[in-house]
Amino acid sequence: MSRSPDAHLPVGLFDSGVGGLTVLDAMRRRMPEENFLYLGDTARLPYGTKSRETITRYALQATGKLVERRIKLLVVACNTATAAALPALVEHYPSIPVVGVIEPGARAACHASPSGRIAVMATASTTRGGVYVRVILSHRPNAQVTSLAAPLLVPMAEEGWFEGPLVEGIIAKYLDPVFRGRGDDPDCLVLGCTHFPLLLKALRAVVGPAVSLVDSADTTAEEVLRRLDRDDLENTGGGAITFLTTDDTARFAATGSIFLGMPIDQSDVELVNL
Repeated sequence: MSRSPDAHLPVGLFDSGVGGLTVLDAMRRRMPEENFLYLGDTARLPYGTKSRETITRYALQATGKLVERRIKLLVVACNTATAAALPALVEHYPSIPVVGVIEPGARAACHASPSGRIAVMATASTTRGGVYVRVILSHRPNAQVTSLAAPLLVPMAEEGWFEGPLVEGIIAKYLDPVFRGRGDDPDCLVLGCTHFPLLLKALRAVVGPAVSLVDSADTTAEEVLRRLDRDDLENTGGGAITFLTTDDTARFAATGSIFLGMPIDQSDVELVNL
């Protein structure tokens, strides 16, 4: 089959801030010839403290801005927005494929866990909604799923604190009630927030080598690649990335460079209103 005439259009992503750049990083590494359009709604972060209705409204507004610029596929690069708003986004934009970060991560966890004992570490909003538990159980009904809210890890990652005794101590405070060094501990930990992949080294130091760590950024990138291939939307000869933010382009560029793993110049970040 020939490529779709929309193949040259960018893949659109949005998040409440810069955390979703870990998803973009995973995608650009796997799909270097794709064009990407990223929106960080930094003026209204964090989404995790907002009501479901407010998060859905914000998600629809962010998506509307991306759709104005024309995109071929939408990635909800935020666990909180995926949990609250994915059905509404699919309903409002039926002509655009929509990929959230929860389904790919949950599916990967079911495959990664030999025992079915799975822990999910996320923001308070994501864990409170129970969406990871529901999705994991839909794929593996006999799984034992434990949800752990770890809200301090988000600001810690945004401050650039990724490893070391202090970081490991805070992670251990969250995980020790579940990872107790016994035979019935989870053998898989899902990183249910796009900030958490930056803490991978510290997380590994806390849980040890035997626990599988499922990175929702990587699994989402794999799902996007599959969808583009399925719909003949893969691009060739691209590789451009456009950044939009709703507040403070300088801070977005500085912090975003860390999350994306490559320099972002402030002049390449466009300030937009939603």
